[in-house]
Amino acid sequence: MKCELKFAGIILLVIGSFGCKETKEAKEGSSEERKQLELIYQELSAQYDTLRLQVVREPAGYLKYPYLIPAGFYSQLWDWDAFFMANHFISRNQPEYMKYWAMTYLDGIDEEGYVSGGMTINGQRKLFGKFAMKPFLAQGVYQYSRYANDFTWIEPYYERLGRIFKYRKETQLDSLRGLYYWEIAMQSGADNNPAMNYFKEDTRSYDCADACAFQYGELKAMAVVAAHLGKTEDAAFYKKEAEELKANVNKWLWNEEDQVYYNVDRVTGDQYKRISYSSFVPLMYKMAPEVKGKAMIEKHLLNPEVMKSSYGFRTLSKQDCDYNNKNIIVPFSNWQGPVWPIANYIYSIGLKYYGFEKELTWLAGTMGKLLTEDIRKYGTMHENYHADTGAPLAPDQNHVDKDGKFVGFISWNLCFQNVMEGVLYDKWMLLDIEEL
Repeated sequence: MKCELKFAGIILLVIGSFGCKETKEAKEGSSEERKQLELIYQELSAQYDTLRLQVVREPAGYLKYPYLIPAGFYSQLWDWDAFFMANHFISRNQPEYMKYWAMTYLDGIDEEGYVSGGMTINGQRKLFGKFAMKPFLAQGVYQYSRYANDFTWIEPYYERLGRIFKYRKETQLDSLRGLYYWEIAMQSGADNNPAMNYFKEDTRSYDCADACAFQYGELKAMAVVAAHLGKTEDAAFYKKEAEELKANVNKWLWNEEDQVYYNVDRVTGDQYKRISYSSFVPLMYKMAPEVKGKAMIEKHLLNPEVMKSSYGFRTLSKQDCDYNNKNIIVPFSNWQGPVWPIANYIYSIGLKYYGFEKELTWLAGTMGKLLTEDIRKYGTMHENYHADTGAPLAPDQNHVDKDGKFVGFISWNLCFQNVMEGVLYDKWMLLDIEEL
């Protein structure tokens, strides 16, 4: 289906936020709003102290180390779910889960450099042909090592880590434009993202903003890891690759007229003008110059007619012809509009980097309220929420365990505690990587 967005005549509405003018009344209001936000945070934190325990699993079968699962509906180890959860655990002074996660995937890398993104106690789940796990491994290694102030532990695994970079270049790099791609949306984790194909019979593939951004983070992290191990030539190599990838993203994916990143059809070279969650991932790594990043956020993310809803930020533009809030979890999850807490966590990093403090406060209060109310009602959470009503979506209430209890979902929703801590106490989890 051809479905590209036009922006003529769209008016960016003024956004309600917790911030106000510096008047006596405004200061009093701001103080009251902070109290309300702190109450939400305290309730969410108490709830999370219980829910967090449910994502931890002890070693079993193929999985030799303790590992993290989304819990509820999902019992497998997944690459990016566990990456974000492990960073949350680092923020709780439990860094070992990131090391376990990294070692599990490092041990699984084969001679070519392949390792599956999904694993169970029975082995790797090789679901997507020759595509490897999503680009997070070096970033996980870096985040653990920085917290532990120790990079020496990775030395025996360094060659394996480099192997996965070589493999990804061979299987996911579009050499024509120097950009990384997914063959289908399922490989990205945003299962049915219509900004790329998601039907097997659709043979198109796209150079993608999210694939490039995550790989940019990998290259930056690997450069730092190499530098800490005294491998200066490798560090310079990975740094150069990161810089070139960033330049290519801004050359090929950025649309100056629309002020947004679009994916590019690998065959035609045309930008695929659909705004989804993946358009904003480069902002998580500060890949857009400051002026462009601000413009993109103001024009699209904060616009109620595009990404902003009353319950958080959508995963697909409200104007897109495929926009919907259907409750889907089988055969894939729905990224065509619903509010996903993990997408909103990713957006929050971009908001912080590009200076949108009032909007961050709004997001913390809005999503914090949504999640605490969900936990109060169900004793757990959902992976996404209806963008126009706030109703919890997947998994639906028919998904119960052997005792008839609703299974729910936890996973990376834990990261929203970190957003609230950033807003309230300036204790951010930005997943930043030091510059060389």
